[in-house]
Amino acid sequence: MKKNEYGLFTAIGMIVGIVIGSGIFFKSDNILVATNGSISLGVLVFCIAALGIIFGSLTISELASRESKAGGIITYAEYSYNESVACAFGWFHTFLYYPTLIAVVSWVSGIYICMLFGIDAGLATHIIIGFVIMIILYVLNVLSGKLGGYFQNASTVIKVIPLILIAIAGVFFGNPSTIKINDVIHMKSTSWIAAIAPIAFSFDGWIITTSIGHEIKDSKKNLPKALVIAPLFILIIYVLYFVGISIYVGPEKIMALGDAHVDLAASMLFGSWGAKIILTFVVISIIGTVNGLIMGHVRMPYSLAIRGMFPNSKKIKLVNDKLGMPLYSSIVAFIISLICLVVHYITQKYNYLPNSDVSEISITVNYMLYVLLYIKVLRMGLEGEVKGIFKGKINPILATIGSIIILSGSLSNPLFIQYLIICGVILLIAVLFWKFKSKEV
Repeated sequence: MKKNEYGLFTAIGMIVGIVIGSGIFFKSDNILVATNGSISLGVLVFCIAALGIIFGSLTISELASRESKAGGIITYAEYSYNESVACAFGWFHTFLYYPTLIAVVSWVSGIYICMLFGIDAGLATHIIIGFVIMIILYVLNVLSGKLGGYFQNASTVIKVIPLILIAIAGVFFGNPSTIKINDVIHMKSTSWIAAIAPIAFSFDGWIITTSIGHEIKDSKKNLPKALVIAPLFILIIYVLYFVGISIYVGPEKIMALGDAHVDLAASMLFGSWGAKIILTFVVISIIGTVNGLIMGHVRMPYSLAIRGMFPNSKKIKLVNDKLGMPLYSSIVAFIISLICLVVHYITQKYNYLPNSDVSEISITVNYMLYVLLYIKVLRMGLEGEVKGIFKGKINPILATIGSIIILSGSLSNPLFIQYLIICGVILLIAVLFWKFKSKEV
């Protein structure tokens, strides 16, 4: 594959662009529902859930500074343990983690595109629009890896605009009395821990930039920098936006309106035409998230194939000379995402996952897998390979605690056990596949 296409800004833009984009816009109502309308509890849970991303990225950056081979998380798992573990990580990301996120965020893009154009549509229309968005972005990334990077940079800048505007509106025109510190002191809501799952979704995606690590200029320096700078920036923007929209629109209205609360906030702030502009920014923001996910996903089968960890590896690892991209890898990634989009449609149509979606549990399982990498960094710290008490000890410990908290927040999901079994089956098949392949060699 072509090397060194992306700079530090693209790496930061990819993290910010994937993480900020959809979750914060359509999960704010879920968070308030879980906290019983308490803004202060919501902020607290944001900070608690942020442990997973901030200290997780600080910990993973230690591995990123040592290994820059194609594959990102596959490479770190291989470096930390062995090929079996690396294969399991790669299969989980290829078949569940990336495609469920792509399916859900593509669907969300359909929802907001309908809002933008005033289309009174249902689930099927939202899914169809999301499918079209998926096709366009997969084609874009296959035709030009650089073009995908440029779009990522542009959408990252655009997506921060509505967040900042709504945060400022809340400060100047909102009702700060709706923030009650006593809600935290007396723990107004006993179900607040359920807010961790939607917040984990809002924060998720930071690891995906490691999938293009081998294509980042001076990767061993720039990727760790991106993994440190971006999460801190995201936490600040998220808390400001959540507080701003909550005190501007009001928790009760947000909970009643669901995803439509963003449209109301924009209309209240700028009138009907101004609202269209804000919604345009939101749509670009969400599409930017889908693009960032696809940038990572098209490379996953390829990254497994170059290690012989994927069926028909010889074909999947081929890179098209003209495009400089692994064409077959991209096609496989698209098919998997399409299947997940169909599964998402079924779960939403028949309400199998109330106040949730197919991506939340795969995100949780992903954080459980990260713990293996955090333990490796902790061991490196204890052995003196990673210098400093924070880098080698405190960061991985807090990252592990953050992952456990995110896990506890997902236990309330009614299909958690069933989905966990599915994840376990994928991981087991991956390990067995590698064991079988390694015996052939």
